[in-house]
Amino acid sequence: MNDTGYFGQYGGSFIPEILYSSQQQLLKHYRQAMADPDFIAQVKREMQQYSGRPTPLTHCANLSAQIGGAQIYLKREDLNHSGAHKMNNVIGQGLLAKRMGKKRVIAETGAGQHGVATALISARLGFECTIYMGAHDIARQYPNVFWMKQLGATVVPVTSGSQTLKDALDEALRDWTASYEDTHYLIGTSCGCEPFPEMVAGFQSVIGEEVKEQAMAQIGAMPDKIYACVGGGSNACGIFLPFVGTDTELVGIEAGGRGDGVGEHAKRFHTDQAKFGISQGFASMFIQDDQGQLAPTHSISAGLDYVGVSPILADLSDRGLVRMTSAGDSEVLAAFKTLMKAEGIIAALESSHAIAGGLREAAELDSSQNIVINVSGRGDKDIFTIAKALEDQPFNDFLRSYLEEGQ
Repeated sequence: MNDTGYFGQYGGSFIPEILYSSQQQLLKHYRQAMADPDFIAQVKREMQQYSGRPTPLTHCANLSAQIGGAQIYLKREDLNHSGAHKMNNVIGQGLLAKRMGKKRVIAETGAGQHGVATALISARLGFECTIYMGAHDIARQYPNVFWMKQLGATVVPVTSGSQTLKDALDEALRDWTASYEDTHYLIGTSCGCEPFPEMVAGFQSVIGEEVKEQAMAQIGAMPDKIYACVGGGSNACGIFLPFVGTDTELVGIEAGGRGDGVGEHAKRFHTDQAKFGISQGFASMFIQDDQGQLAPTHSISAGLDYVGVSPILADLSDRGLVRMTSAGDSEVLAAFKTLMKAEGIIAALESSHAIAGGLREAAELDSSQNIVINVSGRGDKDIFTIAKALEDQPFNDFLRSYLEEGQ
């Protein structure tokens, strides 16, 4: 990254003038905080005592034998407090907002995991909290919405556009423009204007740093390959960045969705629908239509259907330091079931993209090789989506009878 927040040609700060002073305040306090050993120690203490770090590196002996290739290890971010890697970032940003004297935080959320994590840290640190969430995502992730509200957060349904993460981010930016004096925008992924990409990726890098120590202790060597799902990019940045420039190959798995047409997937790489663009405060690769407008997207997972991608990952891909691939909805569901039945681990649908990509390639590797797959979140939040996709009639019958019983 250079001094103006660029990663190669990506990144930067494309914001309205009204936000300039707030952005500069955030940048100043972030730089000061990261140079303060007491702040760093406070972040580490909260990660350990509140979120439960370090998360384990789990060897999947059954799954490795079933696939018949590389030895498979899972980085268990699903065991964080709140059930996902999102807790790492909200702890860091929450403590930074407290240091800055802010009274309120706002956030955008897709699958709801960042929303829940933001609501949790707001309750712990005493912030007023507002969460913007697309109406479509609310419908498919309502259990997370329920918990956000119970924690005291105000959840604002976004009904514009595709009613997903992109639109929620737009609304959060509008709020920040009007409320920046007492409000911190606690962005959930490594996107947006400077310093958000660097800051989110930095707080999430605890994932990869732990993997380095755990791999040496448990395997005696660094992993041959690491896999992570890629939506906005925070979990991928978190596990990848400590390994950039090493012999470990880094593989990102995007949402291949249900086809290659516009609105059928959320791939920002290896498709002519994704082009360089500037939106939502930063430059990166965005899925665009023929007129250069942001195009609709699709994924079975609410957390991977973002139209853009982290400028950090876009740059790493350009430089050949990260390899991008994708997994479609049906392959993701199959991987979800394979892991669950082989190891008794219920991964989120987002994480199941990484599982799908990892299992696909593990079979082609030697048994002496080792791969790590980042399980960025747990799958209990996806129960309605998965039950619908699997056409589980008994579950549908249960819901119907339960609702009728309450009338």
